[in-house]
Amino acid sequence: MRLLRSYLFAPGNRQTLLGKVFNAGADAVVLDLEDAVPESEKAQARADVAAALSRNALPRSSTPAVFVRVNSLESPHWRSDIDSIIGPAVHGVRIPKAESLDSLCRLNDVLFDREHALGLRSGAIRVVATIETARGLFQIDSIARSPRVSGLAFGAADFCADVSADPEDGTATLFSRSVLVVVSRHRRLPPPIASVFTRLDDDEGLRADTERQKRLGFFGRSATHPRQVPIIHAAFDPTPDEVSAARLVVAAYETAEREGRGALQIGGSFVDLAVVRRARSTVELHEIAERDRK
Repeated sequence: MRLLRSYLFAPGNRQTLLGKVFNAGADAVVLDLEDAVPESEKAQARADVAAALSRNALPRSSTPAVFVRVNSLESPHWRSDIDSIIGPAVHGVRIPKAESLDSLCRLNDVLFDREHALGLRSGAIRVVATIETARGLFQIDSIARSPRVSGLAFGAADFCADVSADPEDGTATLFSRSVLVVVSRHRRLPPPIASVFTRLDDDEGLRADTERQKRLGFFGRSATHPRQVPIIHAAFDPTPDEVSAARLVVAAYETAEREGRGALQIGGSFVDLAVVRRARSTVELHEIAERDRK
């Protein structure tokens, strides 16, 4: 799974935005059925998102990758979201306010049945679990090892509301974000996805904050407006030094593989398959960034 730099959200009840989001230049789109949609419009939003997916159906290998943010697994809506929306065009689902292994196991069962009915391979639909509450943070290791979870994301606004912290103060969530980074690495998941940057008119603030998130160990960021996408991409595009280091890892791994060696060390550090996958993703991202600039 290649690393994705941007995840552009579009409210499921805004048909105009649903028609534009696929061509906005993001690496991934997230069609939102949760917080952006009032309770009274949930059913219509499902129909509108299903129609948008039908109009914009692309091969699963194409860009952008398509995710749907379903309603909380504690809500009465998520089953209807899955039954109405999940199809061959959808790469994965974003789970808001993930808090328990049991609920994610129930989701896995439902997705397995859905995949079987659609003729998709088992596990084709990925799950990104969003940590947005204190309870979710304390359950994070079980969430990260639950069936089908392929990555974690952080929801800063809801998390700060839950713990009564200042969302403008990055130190208020530093510990929590660091936990996501460490658990993702421990469970051999990709780096976690950073939360949205809410000040739409502050391009410099977005750039600086995204670079801080990257230095902390995050990769990829949620966005609410297309104007944020190029800034996010520039922050996550690999530097020349990162590309050189990644190519060294890939070349060394391929040499070791040809020679039948399972263990690999570079510069005295052990290199496992997760590191190799990240290196390959870095090289791929560099190639994508080069194409973007042409």
